[in-house]
Amino acid sequence: MPTVNREASIMLAVMEPNPADPALHLPGPLASYGDAIPAYLRHAYSWAYLDPRTLRWLDRPAVVSAILWGNANRLMRDAVAEFVPGQRVLQAACVYGGFSALLAQRLGAHGALDVVDVAALQVANARRKLAGFRQAKIWQADLSVSGCVAADAYDGVCCFFLLHEVPEAERCRIVDNLLAAVRPGGRIVFVDYHRPRGWHPLRPVMSMVFRSFEPYAQSLFAAAIESRSARSAGFEWTKTTCFGGLYQKLVGTRRG
Repeated sequence: MPTVNREASIMLAVMEPNPADPALHLPGPLASYGDAIPAYLRHAYSWAYLDPRTLRWLDRPAVVSAILWGNANRLMRDAVAEFVPGQRVLQAACVYGGFSALLAQRLGAHGALDVVDVAALQVANARRKLAGFRQAKIWQADLSVSGCVAADAYDGVCCFFLLHEVPEAERCRIVDNLLAAVRPGGRIVFVDYHRPRGWHPLRPVMSMVFRSFEPYAQSLFAAAIESRSARSAGFEWTKTTCFGGLYQKLVGTRRG
């Protein structure tokens, strides 16, 4: 119980973003609003990730917990536990709440955390939240573009609730690029939605949520995540589900 309380306090300590914060006005090398933003993201998720007005209330631990039916802390802890202090880890896309802070703390002062996101607003917000972690670096790139991250560069890669938000074509390219970034002996962790079991009381609710707010989520369930890239043959895979199958954690360790 003390461990849970410490981790919860870390997430609650992350200040909610202020839309008047100069950091959110995208200075320096960040692209201006709309530049380099994929069409699917502008179409489906402008309200969630590209609007400072909604960012202010979505980026709160209580909201993140509610969206994940009270499972946010457990899912974050389970993902972060797959990495060890001193590693160099890539986080695929920014995450609302305190996930990045938990991961940076896990890696420690001798580790390194690179966070990559396609949206300049999200990059600026993550830079503000991780300002106290010298081991963290946040930069803007489209993870579906070949060469967006260096090959064989990371001890670990973490993809936390990203894949259900992208169309299948982009999803395949993202998985392939993330697998390429893992060095031999390294590990990749995917945490995302999963098709809930037939008896799950939330199954009809989540079907409605996916239809209304997550237009690409259902296609994620059509095949295993690792099947999206031929590179997966070079990994050993383990998969676990929780909360009646609604969430999955897929861990791949690269051979070599």
